[in-house]
Amino acid sequence: MRIITISSEIAPFSKSGGLADVTRSLSKALKRLGNTVIAITPLYGKIIDKEKHNLELVYKNIKVKLDVEKTVEVNVWKGCLADELPVYFIENKKYFSRRKEIYCSAHENVRFLLFNLAALELIKKINFCPDIIHCHDWQAGLIPYFLKNDCRFKKMSISCRPKTVFTIHNIIFQLGRNWWEIPLDKKDYGKKKLPLVSDPNIEYINFTKRAIMSADIINTVSEQYKEEIMTRNIGQDLHRILRNRNNKLFGIVNGIDYNSYNPATDPGLFIRYTHRKIHRKKTNKKYLQKKFGLPVNDKIPIICTTSRVTFQKGFELILNILEHLIPVGFQFIVIGSGDKRYIQKLKKIAKKYPDKLVVIPSHEENQKYETLVYAGSDFFLLPSHHEPCGINQLIAMRYGCVPIVRQTGGLHNTVENFNPTENRGTGFTFHRFNEFSLYGAIIRALEVYKQKYIFRSIVIRAMQQSSSWAIPARKYVELYKRIVD
Repeated sequence: MRIITISSEIAPFSKSGGLADVTRSLSKALKRLGNTVIAITPLYGKIIDKEKHNLELVYKNIKVKLDVEKTVEVNVWKGCLADELPVYFIENKKYFSRRKEIYCSAHENVRFLLFNLAALELIKKINFCPDIIHCHDWQAGLIPYFLKNDCRFKKMSISCRPKTVFTIHNIIFQLGRNWWEIPLDKKDYGKKKLPLVSDPNIEYINFTKRAIMSADIINTVSEQYKEEIMTRNIGQDLHRILRNRNNKLFGIVNGIDYNSYNPATDPGLFIRYTHRKIHRKKTNKKYLQKKFGLPVNDKIPIICTTSRVTFQKGFELILNILEHLIPVGFQFIVIGSGDKRYIQKLKKIAKKYPDKLVVIPSHEENQKYETLVYAGSDFFLLPSHHEPCGINQLIAMRYGCVPIVRQTGGLHNTVENFNPTENRGTGFTFHRFNEFSLYGAIIRALEVYKQKYIFRSIVIRAMQQSSSWAIPARKYVELYKRIVD
């Protein structure tokens, strides 16, 4: 099949979170299955190093008509994600090269409106006739809408007949601002024409809603999350239109790139290991303790969390019980940026217990030390309020770091709760989103940790669990064929 994947970020070129990892790994997995794949993404001038990635300028000054009044020009650069897997970068310095962050502009909708239109103009320019245009998250959400409603792209729709797939990576993010802060009279119901880009109302256009209404197939990143987003609690005000399109809605769990995340070959570890040489984790553990200034003792359990420090990731619960838990006896490493209120509270507790808690509030440090932290830690903590899929727990398990997670979204689909009677399971889970349930799950995990041979068996099962992209990629191909046929 001929597949175009369109995303606001793709690793290793640009990354703010799991979306970049998914678009990179899925594209490569689809290519390995024999499909022709190309990717399209913005060129963030202060983030992407053209020389480092050997980017080549292939088109200059392509005119992109944003509306009847405004036309802008873009350049297109070309790089490679793998052999015969090209990535095209849309360059416009005003919209994509003014800041060092991928997002955070006051005019996000206009930026990604340009990106969507420029991507479609590029597809016409390179004369690539796709079977599937796969749009990832809200930033690519207007592409299905334009293909159905904009006369400029009707010819492509008729001659190529591309089918559109829209993937919801996190339904909270629907446009360039918080959807719940938009006044009721400004809400976008997806049926009116787009306003001019000079009209302030352009920033209220809901990309995700219009994608759901226009795409041939909608999918999300786990089976459980698919069910959850059709409920009022998790559906973020889109649960009704998703229920109405239930026959077009599917869930496919994400995977991870087993070449990138492999404890047997990872250059970022102090010592490499496999599930057959699990004793080597202790050496990484001592190295990690020494590096982060903790007392070096391989018998003390280490719990880590490497996610964004936000309410969604469960930090409200963690902070409510942390000081009550510390006397139990473990070390806790928190690495990742996020909500300043939570980070300040964590730092305050870390000052009080410097030999128990390490806080590194940095996204860059997270990326740098992520696998080393998993290799040296015993448990990975992620008590999320909601979690579409999450790949942190999959990477942690790959490194023998046992998850303690809440049963929600992809965490429910990927972590099996430990059953002591049958000695089954790959982690410790709890259901209710409250501190008592989280406290119970952590205590249960720490008690099992004391039982050396049983805990070792959980670690080995977690490492052996298949979480590669091989199976999810095949499921995506089946989904593509379903709509093309």
